[in-house]
Amino acid sequence: MASVTVEENSVTNASRVVVIRLLVLGLLILAATSLAQERAPIAEQIAKTYGLDSFSQIEAIRYTFNAEGALNLSRTWVWEPKTNQVSYEGKDKAGKLVKLTYLRSQVSSQPAAVKEGIDPGFINDQYWLLFPFHLVWDATAKVEDTGMHKLAMGKGSARRVVMTYPSDGGYTPGDTWELFVGADNRIQEWVYHRGGSAKPSGIWTWVEYKKAGPLLVSQNHLGTIFALPGAAKPLPAGKPQRIFFSDVSVKLVGSNAWVNAQ
Repeated sequence: MASVTVEENSVTNASRVVVIRLLVLGLLILAATSLAQERAPIAEQIAKTYGLDSFSQIEAIRYTFNAEGALNLSRTWVWEPKTNQVSYEGKDKAGKLVKLTYLRSQVSSQPAAVKEGIDPGFINDQYWLLFPFHLVWDATAKVEDTGMHKLAMGKGSARRVVMTYPSDGGYTPGDTWELFVGADNRIQEWVYHRGGSAKPSGIWTWVEYKKAGPLLVSQNHLGTIFALPGAAKPLPAGKPQRIFFSDVSVKLVGSNAWVNAQ
């Protein structure tokens, strides 16, 4: 953890993401307030595969989050982890282009559009891009290594790692992710269980891996939305949903140049 220079109240405390619901409703994230949970050694192994030990070299990360299918949207971010500054570009409900920059430490003083929509959207999109680091960053989550299992979507098998959040607090307590991890410690698929529901709420692949500086990122997630129990707004269940990233790049400490993912 010494190599991670994220502020105390940024990624660590923004440890909960309602994967699809946040895309539409922009819900807030559960703060990390309880004691650290049990964490299997594979959590750190996965995070290191994606570049955890080099995260302190990252001055800024730029990317565009895209959703196509049952839900459609696109929004661009620049995140500066050391200062926790966020720059956003996207469209509002009326289709008008919105650009703004804010510090996440000052979200409470921002307009409602930032507090209730843009900042939760940032957390959701960043979670999709940098999820492997949350296996280590999010102290309240329990991470279990359940051994080899059949893949949820594809053929063959992989190590199944289950990440579960606390059963109290937040909008959907107990959110759970099943990760199917290859021998190279890369995530191949994940299954989301909203609020710890027995049936999957969504399932996606992790493909098209590229390196952005020292960071390894999956730029394409192909999958399906299933039932979201308790969601305030029903979503089209059983419909294809693609989540993908474009224009991913990083700026390293001491440099003004952007390094594109390749």
